[in-house]
Amino acid sequence: MPGTEIFGKEEKEQVMEVLDKGVLFRYNHDKERNGIWKAKDFEKEFAEYHGAKHCHMVASGTAADCLSLAAVGVGAGDEVIVPPFTFIAPIEAVVNCGAVPVFAEVDETLCMTAESIEAVITPKTKAVLLVHMVGAMAQIDEIVEVCKKHNIILIEDAAQSLGGSYKGKMLGTFGKIGCFSFDFFKLVTAGEGGAIITNDDDVYETAHTYSDHGHSHQGDNRGAEEHAILGTNYRISELHAAVGLAQFRKLDYMLERLRANKKVLKDYLKKFPQITFRPLPDEDGDSATVLNFFLPTQKEAESVAAALAADGVASAYWYNNNYHFIKNWDHLKECRVAAPVGMQFLDKPQDYKTLELPQSYDIIGRLVSINMKITTSPEELQTICKTFDKVLG
Repeated sequence: MPGTEIFGKEEKEQVMEVLDKGVLFRYNHDKERNGIWKAKDFEKEFAEYHGAKHCHMVASGTAADCLSLAAVGVGAGDEVIVPPFTFIAPIEAVVNCGAVPVFAEVDETLCMTAESIEAVITPKTKAVLLVHMVGAMAQIDEIVEVCKKHNIILIEDAAQSLGGSYKGKMLGTFGKIGCFSFDFFKLVTAGEGGAIITNDDDVYETAHTYSDHGHSHQGDNRGAEEHAILGTNYRISELHAAVGLAQFRKLDYMLERLRANKKVLKDYLKKFPQITFRPLPDEDGDSATVLNFFLPTQKEAESVAAALAADGVASAYWYNNNYHFIKNWDHLKECRVAAPVGMQFLDKPQDYKTLELPQSYDIIGRLVSINMKITTSPEELQTICKTFDKVLG
């Protein structure tokens, strides 16, 4: 798994700097920490890397999604357009802020399109929560134009596409706010953690106060600051930020290795006429964490994914995955929640139990994904290619 594959002395050194000072909390205690500010350092470097004015680190990618919705004012009764192919977290974030998820079809980019988004816009649409899925970008230019045309807020979830870009501009910087994750399974991992980035001063002010119970973070006297708004606790700890900072400084190396390894496998797969590839609006901006391709039929895709996995090639067949595709989200369709939420009481434009998304079902049904690794050797790549011959030949 990227990130965890190259844990080393850098992560240990960053963590020990925190433990040596004893300040695990990201705010205040200026004297005791003696200049050790891991979350602040991570935020500064992350913002600079993305060419963003502001970054705020939080406890998880899910927290980043929730914070983004709150920071731009999405709330009770609002509709948020979301994809049916994503990890469930963005959908949960919409539900938990009292808003209503509205699903738009994905195409073979594995993301929503401008056309599919425009098809489900209603007078109650407040935002689009666009997920750049499994390593690469959506057709972002067209989506930005649709959001501008209808005066809809664009939020980008780039949790699965850190390091990805489009025409030289980093994913997460096209909308009002961008969201990222550093959980155990991500390219850069801190075990848990997340981030938002934005160029909007007001959005940033709301975000960093909301994520810490409304604290303004002025001065070194916690609890004495004024509270501008009610908030919650989405704080990242200094320990998680320390690991994430060390990992993030390796990102360019990770991307270089992943792109090289993916090229070998993708070039080899081109010999099989039954294979077609995910179209990339900008191939140079692919983070290359996942190699995605399509088979002619669902039956063939399911069989190939199973055969690859049986031969030790780390592959995913998302169509049957419980957490990444709407087909298997019975808890959403039946509105099984811990406490009452907005979508139980509001008129919804879609009935999730009967919602038909034929294009998405067809595309995800024919999709096979192979997870890329940083440390795969040339010999291991050749072994994988031999497995392709066995399974696809």
